[in-house]
Amino acid sequence: MGSFWQGRNTFVTGGTGFVGANLVGGLVGLGARVVCLERDVVQSNSLDILGLRDRVTVVSGSIEDLPLIERILNEYEIDSVFHLAAQALVGAANRSPLSTFEANIRGTYLVLEACRRSPKVSRIVIASSDKAYGTHETLPYREDFPLNASFPYDISKTCSDLLAQSFARTYDLPVSISRSANIYGPGDLNMSRIIPGTIVSVLRGENPIIRSDGTPIREFVYVDDVVNGYLRLAEEIDRTKGEAFNFGTNEPTNMLDLVNMIVAVSGKGTNIVPNILLNSKIEREIDAQYLSADKIFDTVGWKTETDLNAGLEKTFAWYQNNLEKIA
Repeated sequence: MGSFWQGRNTFVTGGTGFVGANLVGGLVGLGARVVCLERDVVQSNSLDILGLRDRVTVVSGSIEDLPLIERILNEYEIDSVFHLAAQALVGAANRSPLSTFEANIRGTYLVLEACRRSPKVSRIVIASSDKAYGTHETLPYREDFPLNASFPYDISKTCSDLLAQSFARTYDLPVSISRSANIYGPGDLNMSRIIPGTIVSVLRGENPIIRSDGTPIREFVYVDDVVNGYLRLAEEIDRTKGEAFNFGTNEPTNMLDLVNMIVAVSGKGTNIVPNILLNSKIEREIDAQYLSADKIFDTVGWKTETDLNAGLEKTFAWYQNNLEKIA
């Protein structure tokens, strides 16, 4: 794998975010020359927390700026593009759908158009989400399921997903799509997400908060596995072009069990008790979401290597060692 990425000019949108920064770290470790796009200079961001800024080129600007994206692809002679930039918070999308649609939908079609016009880009991965599937009576989600999203964030991921498919089929653009379960691991600075929020609460001796009644079912995939999945889709673009692939673990869990697993990993035992805020499901969120990853395994041999308990142990250890940086 190292020889494939050695010296390869690679553009990562969303590279200062949690997943993007971990992807940058993986690419840099494999010898790629990485360019990142940064919209805002945020004091606490994952690229800096993970110590990667000095190892990449960072360009300031917006994903909705087509001339800027075209300049980056041209001047840095970009071969590979990973499009992760997005407004990624469900709550923020519900409060402000238009800004979410601008970033997630318009940003995606502008990146795709810039890539279409570029003579050098030879592989593109678009990060979609399990949220694009919306509600289905039958689970796990499979790639041939209709995309039935309803809520603003979910709709934005459906649109970006379909846009990528459209560019692949209309223009033969070498683009592949990932539909990932909830991603967790080192470097996530968004404490509204249940895993980092719970870990930090436990480290501070506070009772973690569960916003729902604890029964919604989700699937969580460790960030290193996701990074490996992105790389595999790009490396095998001739086999993955125009297709969507689920990144799943076959380990769905409900929120209360997840929080209890984190408490168990912490070793604090009965001293920590989850604070369940609601007696009913969270409004505008789906009760159960989890994925089949059979297609990506059959196509490129990818599967997760980190089970949930092992991933939580690694993640807890990272926050324990870096709590002062993120406080």
